[in-house]
Amino acid sequence: MAGDFDYEAHGGGYVLQRRPDPRIAAMVHAAFGDARTLLNVGAGAGSYEPDDRYVVAVEPSAAMRAQRPAGAVPAIDATAEALPFDDDAFDAALASITVHQWSDSAKGLAELRRVTRGPVVVLTFDGDALDTLWLADYVPELIAAERRRYPPIEVIAAAAGRTADVLPVPIPIDCVDGFTEAYYARPDMFLEPRVRAAQSGWGFVDEPAIARGVRRLRDDLASGAWDDRYGSLRTQPEFVGALRLIVGHR
Repeated sequence: MAGDFDYEAHGGGYVLQRRPDPRIAAMVHAAFGDARTLLNVGAGAGSYEPDDRYVVAVEPSAAMRAQRPAGAVPAIDATAEALPFDDDAFDAALASITVHQWSDSAKGLAELRRVTRGPVVVLTFDGDALDTLWLADYVPELIAAERRRYPPIEVIAAAAGRTADVLPVPIPIDCVDGFTEAYYARPDMFLEPRVRAAQSGWGFVDEPAIARGVRRLRDDLASGAWDDRYGSLRTQPEFVGALRLIVGHR
């Protein structure tokens, strides 16, 4: 494995659940400014890659490279920590929900800054805000595991550039990118193994804890207890939780 999660064993079908949401994509793409060449590191199946710029993609997992759509550029087999490019080779760089999966995030971020002459754009989650989502009440082990994985926002921002903007990313109620917060208004989705399988954090939680949390959620949905506590979320247009966009400038 190149990172902390085995996508060779568990990455199959990922692309079916983790499609880029167009509203989040618009915010990410705006951060590139007028950059014409873009490096996408930890590119996976191509989420949030723009199609109107010259893109070079880096992805160490063969399973994820195989899921890139036909229209996407093939991804280079390399890691963030050892990018095979010259200094200042690209106008901009993207790391989309991937920094927490790198074996050495500090080294990877330094490499990203090294090869980029313009903005370094990082889409990630703030570990300190993960418990904003109600799921923390059902599977606190998931939140604890995820919090250990995510580098602190201030550390990412400092590595991304001499100055950096840290922007909360609103998540729409019908978000099509299946990360955990995408289902803030659709609790029944967490009952689906296929949904959880496309969220790497569950892989760091033991099966009894998952079974216990899912069983309690199922019972609370059936009894109406979930709706008594959180039902207003079902019609809340957006949720501002832990998702952050960091834009580093030289």
